[in-house]
Amino acid sequence: MKWLPAFLLFTVLPLAATDLPLLIAHRGASHAAPENTLSAFKLAWEEGADGIEGDFHLSSDGEVVCIHDFDTQRTAGRKLVISETPWSELSTLDVGSWKDPRYAGERVLLLGDVLGALPPGKKFFVEIKSGPETVEPIAKILAEKKADPARVVLISFHDEVIRACREKLPAYEAHWISSLKEFDQGSNAESYAKRLEATGANGFQFQATSPVTAEWLAALRARKLPLTSWTVNDAALALRMIGHGVSHITTDRPGPLRAELLAE
Repeated sequence: MKWLPAFLLFTVLPLAATDLPLLIAHRGASHAAPENTLSAFKLAWEEGADGIEGDFHLSSDGEVVCIHDFDTQRTAGRKLVISETPWSELSTLDVGSWKDPRYAGERVLLLGDVLGALPPGKKFFVEIKSGPETVEPIAKILAEKKADPARVVLISFHDEVIRACREKLPAYEAHWISSLKEFDQGSNAESYAKRLEATGANGFQFQATSPVTAEWLAALRARKLPLTSWTVNDAALALRMIGHGVSHITTDRPGPLRAELLAE
C-alpha cells in the first residue's frame, strides 16, 4: 500500500470509538444551548461529551463567574463590565433568551456551580479570561470543592496566568492557548515554541485552522504534552486534527460530531 499521511488514512479506514480523541464541549453544547450555562453543560453530557470547557472572569467583588466576554452585552442584552460589576448584579441577568426563548431565565454561573454539577468521569477545562489575580480565588474554590486534579485542567491565552497556575496549583494541568495565526511567518514557529516553554505549561491548545505543521506538533507530542485543537465543528477538520495526534478536540457540537466521525 502506498504511504499515506495519518489524517488521510483516517478518511479511508472506518473509525472506531477508541480512535477518537476526547471530545470537549466548547462552552457546553453551544451549538444548541446558550453558551456557558447549565443547560449547555447538561446538553453536552447528554450528547456524550467527554468533558466541557467554560470561560471565567473575576467579578468586582472577587467571585469567579462563568462568561466568555469581558462584558454582558452579547449574552444578556445589557452592557455590564464583568470586572466592574458585583456578583449580586451579575446573578440577576438572563443569559439564555438571546439563544432561544425556551432558555429564558438561564443565569450566570459561578465556578463552584459548574464543579458541583460535573458528573463522575467527565473533564472540565477552566479557561481563565482575566489575569493572574484570578488564580488564587480559583485555587480556593478547587480546594473547597475537593476538585480532582485528574479531571480539571486550567487553560489561558495569558502567559502570566499559566505561570501563576503552575506555581500555585502544581497538581493541576495548565495548558497555554494560542491561535498560532502567524505560525508561518518568519521565525514565529520557533518563537511560539520558546514562549510555550517559558510559560511552564504542561499542555498546549491551538486553533485548528492555524497554519501549524504536523512536524511542529509532533515535537510537542514527543515531550508528552497533551494537545487540544479548537474549535472543530466539522468532520473533515476533526480528521485532520486526529491525524495530528491531538489528545482533545474542542467542539460546539460534541454529539453530532462524534456521530459523523463514527458514521460508515
